[in-house]
Amino acid sequence: MTPAINTAKKMRIPFTVHQYIHDPDRGVYGKEAAEKLGIAEERVFKTLVVQLDDSSLVVGVIPVASMLSMKRIAKVAGAKKAVMADRAVVERSTGYVLGGVSPLGQKKRIQTVIDFSAGRSPTIYVSAGRRGLEIELKAADLAMLTGGSFAEICQ
Repeated sequence: MTPAINTAKKMRIPFTVHQYIHDPDRGVYGKEAAEKLGIAEERVFKTLVVQLDDSSLVVGVIPVASMLSMKRIAKVAGAKKAVMADRAVVERSTGYVLGGVSPLGQKKRIQTVIDFSAGRSPTIYVSAGRRGLEIELKAADLAMLTGGSFAEICQ
């Protein structure tokens, strides 16, 4: 069990865990998940951590085929500027390794913004905290578990 799965279990929300064999030579983790699980890319979301101009962190959860808009996520978070957080900062603050960062069960509670497109599908898939492991749940449940909000944050 991962902290992400334990978080969903503890709150008793409906979810399904999906596992696939991760290819360590692939660098595009979310697209690999969509391919190997046979799911449309619009339903598989990646977890990105950005650092704001005041050094605070924000988690952006967006479809794997999309690009995060730094201007939009900064604006939603009440900042002027955002940049991708350094790998070491991401791993230290979330407790997960890159490619397996889940929006659920992070070491520190980080403001979370989920792209509004998550509401278009009955369920979405996010990392369950390990490469090759996805958790399927309702977008509204993800927002509830993370204290997250919905906004248009893709380019």
